[in-house]
Amino acid sequence: WKEAPQVTSMEDIDVSDLWKMKEKEKKNAEKLGVKLTFMPLIVKATIAALKENPIINSTIEGDEILIKKYFNIGIATETDVGLMVPVVKIAQNKSILEIAKEISEITQKARERTIDIMDLKGGTFTITNYGSVGGTYGTPIINFPEAAILGLGRIFDRVVMDEKGKLKNVKILPVSVTFDHRIIDGAQAARFLESLKMFLEDPEHLMLELK
Repeated sequence: WKEAPQVTSMEDIDVSDLWKMKEKEKKNAEKLGVKLTFMPLIVKATIAALKENPIINSTIEGDEILIKKYFNIGIATETDVGLMVPVVKIAQNKSILEIAKEISEITQKARERTIDIMDLKGGTFTITNYGSVGGTYGTPIINFPEAAILGLGRIFDRVVMDEKGKLKNVKILPVSVTFDHRIIDGAQAARFLESLKMFLEDPEHLMLELK
């Protein structure tokens, strides 16, 4: 894996509607004892994008590339002893609120160093949120033997012109995907980012998952 050529592609995504949806649903989640952040919403959108671009959800084992039909999503977590990547297993079968609760639990265990070793294994794709400490753009390192990793930057405001020629403020999420060029080429990575952008910019399909 040390010989793997790692390449990073980046994109800016308008998450204004996602922002509004999170704020709207946050109170409902709190009533159920769940803290709703952007991460579980992004996990669900990522899974949808991975389904459209299955080569991204693969691992390299020996001389073989294995495309996984399930989605075990690793969440890179900063701890006192370095970075750990607890994994949400079979995330495609879980609701956004279930994912939110599980992320909260396993990342807390990682920080407290009480996490089970099995919760750190079996990932098929990893997400790292360097924006949580202030970064905007980054080139994350692949969590081998996975084929790619998604990086999330800090959300910021941008003024743009709408279709009527009026200025408006939008919320921009900068993202990056680093991929193993032995498995994935630039066009495939670009298509994955376009799929992710589509799901995050039009998040209404996620609403049923919140119920």
